[in-house]
Amino acid sequence: MPKCYQTRVINAPIDNVWEKISNFHDISSWAPNIVETCEKIGKLNGKEIGSKRLLNKAFHETLVSLNQAEYSFSYSIDEGPSPISSMEVKNYLGEVRLLEITQTNETFIEWKSSWEALNSQS
Repeated sequence: MPKCYQTRVINAPIDNVWEKISNFHDISSWAPNIVETCEKIGKLNGKEIGSKRLLNKAFHETLVSLNQAEYSFSYSIDEGPSPISSMEVKNYLGEVRLLEITQTNETFIEWKSSWEALNSQS
């Protein structure tokens, strides 16, 4: 099972960072270099499990979990262009978690993802 793992320290208190990233429909405000557009799909708001979004008019994603107390959420990519189309990848799960750095009042952000490749090319 392929995996990806990234971390970063953000010079801001954990509650400020959580406020920015916890709305599933508002990713473009905190990842403008990656996300050009983020369209809400359906009636659920961005903090309800099952809410859906369309990133960059290509990636269909669903909020799978949101844990306010643990500053974490997970999401699935349901469809997208190659190499993550449903013909090439299944069970994509992205997970984001924040941890407080109490000594400096900064935030450690951890993003990891895993998926199953449906062909040997991935």
